[in-house]
Amino acid sequence: MSPRQTPSKPRQAAEVAAKAAAKTTIRRRTVASVAPAPADTVAKTRSKPAPSAPKEKAVRRAAKPRATPLPPATSPTPPVALGATPSRSRSASRSATSTVDRKNEPISQFTLANISHDTRIAPNFLVYELTRSELADRRGIDNHFPSDKELQAAIHLAREVLQPIRDKFGSFTPNSVFRGHPLERALKNKPASWLSTSQHSRGEACDIEIVGMSTLALANWAKDNLKAFDQIICECYDPAKGPNSGWVHISLKAPGTGENRRQLLSYIVDHGKMVYVPGLCATATV
Repeated sequence: MSPRQTPSKPRQAAEVAAKAAAKTTIRRRTVASVAPAPADTVAKTRSKPAPSAPKEKAVRRAAKPRATPLPPATSPTPPVALGATPSRSRSASRSATSTVDRKNEPISQFTLANISHDTRIAPNFLVYELTRSELADRRGIDNHFPSDKELQAAIHLAREVLQPIRDKFGSFTPNSVFRGHPLERALKNKPASWLSTSQHSRGEACDIEIVGMSTLALANWAKDNLKAFDQIICECYDPAKGPNSGWVHISLKAPGTGENRRQLLSYIVDHGKMVYVPGLCATATV
């Protein structure tokens, strides 16, 4: 072996040291790659939920509509029978309105300027009941009081005639009380120039019936129980047509207009004609 081919000792030593260092580095990397992860890293990895499943559940929950809360249960309204009368009474309906109660005021204090249709002028009667008329409603006739005189006369009649009958027999509506000249003409088929002499046109008379009571019996009760009256007439009563046929006409003069006559009459059929006869009766021969 020549001197050129024989490596020097220092060079060989350096190569050996480099190879040893390289083997050490490779061994460390291999160990590090297979070494277990730290405990805290493992715990965090295990406790973290799977990324897809929870998100999917959350989406499903959000998409699902919430049930609309039902209204609180209420008791059903009982059905109203056919033809049944509403539970609210007529008197309750009246009390709910702005009725002005003047039933205790002197008649002289009433004027057309200080009353309204719902003014109470007697315990159970209002102003509008003194002028109401089905015929006037059908014909469009304005059946108003022309002056304070007729108004006061009708109030006097309501207190002295209508109210005592109401107290005895219960609620009723008079057929008519005041009837002005236009209404009188329409009722009796008279010309426009005709003026009625009926006490109705002065507010001094009323026509009444009581359901279920004989017209003749009502006329006799009025005769025996009213403190004052000018006339009581049993009109158009015919027992063959039923006890409620006809009506009772009762008049009362206004205060200061003279004394009441206390006259009793019947307006009935006699030999095929309607006639007035004295007394309260069903036939002209009685």
